[in-house]
Amino acid sequence: QLQLVESGGGFVQPGGSLRLSCTASAINLNTYVIGWFRQAPGKAREGVACISRSGGDIHYADSVKGRFTISRDAAKNAVDLQMNSLKPEDTAIYYCAAAVVATVEAMCALGNIEGWGQGTLVNVSS
Repeated sequence: QLQLVESGGGFVQPGGSLRLSCTASAINLNTYVIGWFRQAPGKAREGVACISRSGGDIHYADSVKGRFTISRDAAKNAVDLQMNSLKPEDTAIYYCAAAVVATVEAMCALGNIEGWGQGTLVNVSS
């Protein structure tokens, strides 16, 4: 069973930072393409950052380039999303997802997704 769990969300002021983590209890995430997605109130779910199985290919949404970093921590069986310089428009529920086979571009366009985590809320406000 593919079971993903997100953690690390919370409330932060604009300009602050959070690190989100996507983990799996029964699956090795290094065999999956992993993506971070978000859905804000009244908006469609969108791809934020996606990383290949090897970690050598990464895609970021234009809105987060230079501020967010996705990375793998194989020892912890995790994929992290470091979010810096947070803006109010980053407020959303953040989800991670896995795909067996996908380019990072396709996955961040919501393609080939096999499973989702439950989501973690990021609230950026003063």
